[in-house]
Amino acid sequence: MNSPETSRDLPDRITKDTRLCLSLSGRPSNLGTRFHNFLYAELDLDFVYKAFTTDDLPAAVAGIRALGIRGAGVSMPFKEAVIPLVDELEASAAAIDSVNTVVNTPREGRSHLVAHNTDYLAVAGLLAQHGITPQGTPGTAAVLGSGGMAKACLAALRDAGFPDLLVVARNEATGAPLAARYGARWLPALEGAGPDLLVNATPVGMAGGPAAGDLPAPREAVVAAKAVVEVVAVPEETPLVRLARELGTPLVTGTEVAAWQAAEQFALYTGVRPSADQVRRAGEFSRRTV
Repeated sequence: MNSPETSRDLPDRITKDTRLCLSLSGRPSNLGTRFHNFLYAELDLDFVYKAFTTDDLPAAVAGIRALGIRGAGVSMPFKEAVIPLVDELEASAAAIDSVNTVVNTPREGRSHLVAHNTDYLAVAGLLAQHGITPQGTPGTAAVLGSGGMAKACLAALRDAGFPDLLVVARNEATGAPLAARYGARWLPALEGAGPDLLVNATPVGMAGGPAAGDLPAPREAVVAAKAVVEVVAVPEETPLVRLARELGTPLVTGTEVAAWQAAEQFALYTGVRPSADQVRRAGEFSRRTV
């Protein structure tokens, strides 16, 4: 007969007062879970974070309200579908009609869900940090995809001053209007050498996806690019990241995007802003094999 668990075996950091944050994703991973929980422990905060998926988004959001869940990260394919389910769009989300963070800020004793977009902040910040600018990469900047992450990338590129934007998306019904909104051109596919800056805002290359081993653009387009931005974070080395590194092309990786936007989320959930070193170590921890 097994002996009962002792107090040392129990997670005594989690109590009835512990605040829950979560993520909603079509393909949940351990990345955000490990990132946030690392920082909760590091900063001695009474929070816990758990990843979920759902086939009933309205019910999931209702659960956030009913259970008083503090916050939720929102990933593909829910970034736009969640908009009618929240109470308020903060400026970063309203500007691009895309949400990646929901914070429960009760008012007069009732749940009040405020939507934000920290993807935009991450992409804009990393472009500047890596010196990927219209001056250094003066040609066409192409965003692959037409979903919520593509909107964040286009807005960041536009606000950074890139003058020639291109949306590459097979779906004309979403790609063409998105391009028009940001003063970009639309193409259903890249042909030939392609743009100077290549941004992958599709799930192509994502672990568990139907095209996990594929490049999101023709190889010759990647070879010709002067800079590459990848938003897929799992795996850390997508086919696009691997090829860009082999070529020595200036690169923003999906893990960098994930860590930056998660740090912004963390501050929104907790009111505490981790240091750059803490974010770096949390990112490294989140990428370790469990």
